[in-house]
Amino acid sequence: MIHPPGFRGAVFATAAEGDARVDAEARRRLSSSLGVSSEWAFVTQIHGSSSLEAKTPGRLGDADALYTTRRDLPIAVASADCVPVIIEGADVVAVLHAGWRGAVAGVVPFTLARLAKEGLTVERAAIGPSIGPCCYEVGEEVAASFETFTAVTDWGTTSVDIAGFVAQQLETVLDQRDVWRSEACTYTSTALHSYRKTRSQDRQVAVGWIPQD
Repeated sequence: MIHPPGFRGAVFATAAEGDARVDAEARRRLSSSLGVSSEWAFVTQIHGSSSLEAKTPGRLGDADALYTTRRDLPIAVASADCVPVIIEGADVVAVLHAGWRGAVAGVVPFTLARLAKEGLTVERAAIGPSIGPCCYEVGEEVAASFETFTAVTDWGTTSVDIAGFVAQQLETVLDQRDVWRSEACTYTSTALHSYRKTRSQDRQVAVGWIPQD
């Protein structure tokens, strides 16, 4: 597990913890380890920009971001190359799933705007493991959407830095020091699932929660 420093209720699981979005036993084990409820809230991820508020556990609908103000209600998204994000505030936690389509569609700024509209203050954000620009080969039509966040893969083809793009969006409302970013690449790490590398249907989860005390 990856615990971003300074966060009260945030974790990025690895492959070793199992695919807790679909495996109830893996979810129970992970919940026990974290000291949280095993009743989580999820969304059906659609690579878009919509967000939902979680007031109860369960699968709540189609979206790529989920937030809650309820204590001890874990919320989660799953990824295996896309960028997982956890955002914390005094009275809120949010989790986001940003693939290249969702990032370009604005899942990050739209979620930040929704939280602000609800009067919820954002204090920090963590960007979990995702495929890095070292390995995320894309076509020119995708690269054109990322402007200054284009790069070159280790084998010399065009790539994009989606996590860097997401970080810049977060930094429109947060100081750079309050945005933590994992250095792990899902494609090169043996501890993480990568759809691009193996076409695996397994995912690792990003979980956020507001502790009881």
